[in-house]
Amino acid sequence: MSETFQHLLYEKDGRIARITLNRPDRLNAIASGMPREIARAVELANEDDDIHVIVLTGAGRAFSAGYDLKDFAERRGNNQGAQAMDADGRPWDPMVDFNMMFANTKDFMSLWRSYKPTIAKVRGFAVAGGSDIALCCDLVVMAEDAKIGYPPARVWGCPTTAMWAYRLGVEKAKRMLLTGDLITGREAAEMGLVLEAVSEERLDARVDELAERMAGVPRNQLMMQKLMLNRAVEQMGMETTQMIATLFDGITRHSPEGMWFKEMAEEKGFQEAVKMRDGGTPIAEGVSRPTYKF
Repeated sequence: MSETFQHLLYEKDGRIARITLNRPDRLNAIASGMPREIARAVELANEDDDIHVIVLTGAGRAFSAGYDLKDFAERRGNNQGAQAMDADGRPWDPMVDFNMMFANTKDFMSLWRSYKPTIAKVRGFAVAGGSDIALCCDLVVMAEDAKIGYPPARVWGCPTTAMWAYRLGVEKAKRMLLTGDLITGREAAEMGLVLEAVSEERLDARVDELAERMAGVPRNQLMMQKLMLNRAVEQMGMETTQMIATLFDGITRHSPEGMWFKEMAEEKGFQEAVKMRDGGTPIAEGVSRPTYKF
């Protein structure tokens, strides 16, 4: 069962399948093709009767820094990140955007849909789209000093998997997504976003303890328990919420503030635009926009 991947590593370790996002030079940022490879690796594990549990992590010092948007954001003119017109001079089509992003959402959700339990092992950062990937896993174990959050909630993004609501409940999810703050693994565990946080030195061993414990359970038992619990959540309207979230994600990149962010990235560089977005001053102050009446 050997298969070559461009953006990740797949290996069998007894009854455990280990998937490693493998772009350490870019903090495992999500490249085109990576979501599809994640789904394919999960499929491989599900097809293998020897495998009982899947562990997902990132190579190097981070789990994932989110979508690799630097090139898109800094590239002048129209591109998939934000565009007033496409290459043929047609207006931005939200359904084209949705089709592209919802494919990624479904690929990330392969971790949720997997018949075999999935565990995310997070060190460094799991931010923006990287948090989407981690939170689709059944269990998340973080290093105490690792960071998780969705800063694009401030401008240029909406978490397409919407897993924040299902893991935290509405009020705590609002606390995270109405600020775009990052929190530590310790804070995430205290909040109930992730299962637990341990020291960096204990992270590998703790995840292995959980994986090996589950690996001793028959596959059919694991599958039945997971299907039952997943259905309880999915009946809360998860599919509809994810559709809306993915549509909103495209809109955020084409709002007045979203286009401002793109212009700042072109003029000052992506990292500087991110600092402006995530700083303490009002975002896109002075940008002309319609008045909302409530």
